[in-house]
Amino acid sequence: MIEVSNLRKVYGSTVAVEDVSFSVEEGEIFGLLGPNGAGKTTTMECVEGVRKPDGGRVSVLGVDPQSADVEFQNRIGVQLQQAELQKRIKVWEAVDLWTSLYRRTIDAEELLAELGLEAKRDAWFMTLSGGQKQRLFIALALINDPDLVFLDELTTGLDPQARRRIWNLVREIKRNGKTVFLTTHLMEEAEQLCDRVAIVELGRIIEMGTPAELVERHCPERSVEFTCSGDVDPAAFEEISDLTSVVADEGRFVLSGTDEAFVSRVIECLAQHRIRVGAFRTEMPNLEDVFLKLTGHSIRD
Repeated sequence: MIEVSNLRKVYGSTVAVEDVSFSVEEGEIFGLLGPNGAGKTTTMECVEGVRKPDGGRVSVLGVDPQSADVEFQNRIGVQLQQAELQKRIKVWEAVDLWTSLYRRTIDAEELLAELGLEAKRDAWFMTLSGGQKQRLFIALALINDPDLVFLDELTTGLDPQARRRIWNLVREIKRNGKTVFLTTHLMEEAEQLCDRVAIVELGRIIEMGTPAELVERHCPERSVEFTCSGDVDPAAFEEISDLTSVVADEGRFVLSGTDEAFVSRVIECLAQHRIRVGAFRTEMPNLEDVFLKLTGHSIRD
């Protein structure tokens, strides 16, 4: 669906995107992750055809988006990171206008209901909250039942309930055989939705793969924390294979290891030694751990 080779985009003396290459397969959800200013939105806008690359090659649905025709526009849906409508256009009017632009559309009322906007159909755009505006733009991106959907920071500014609703909608898009290309700085969102992700740093892709692959590759260690009464010899845990550390502090233990079956092995060891456990919790590595390891902990402007 998307082929990007050696993409480059420059603004004056600033190199926003440098030598970026990736592909997006039909029917998958592909995510670009990165800190603020990493080049995610610029990359997406070059792929959409909104911006002209300064180098490299972009192919979307088999054509160059810079020379795409009406047929191409009918097959894609785009939700931009920043967009505006006329202040006094009503929600239903905006949807009706977008519907008139395409030869194939889906049920507008059903889409507004899915996005929690049915009660706002007669509201002016200027009266909508930031989250409601965001959901309206997502509706406009989906109204033509596109084969390929671009979603740029799709849940920024949304509350947890709205975010979960949007996630379910994106999953439904995939179940219907569509392809989704999204950018996000929310690691939970990427982990929940994406089949594959590419991490962008300073305009370059520094890692790519499934979320599970990246976690296993960069942050394999997991921990088990538990409390127990009575005297327990920490040496009892040394028989656990792949054990990397044991921290004991007044009846509280933290065991760390690298194997996928590490947690099960800890439980087996506790049972074998008849150790009675009080509180028990596991701490598994996730995509956020990978992201911070690869891009650092400093705040970006």
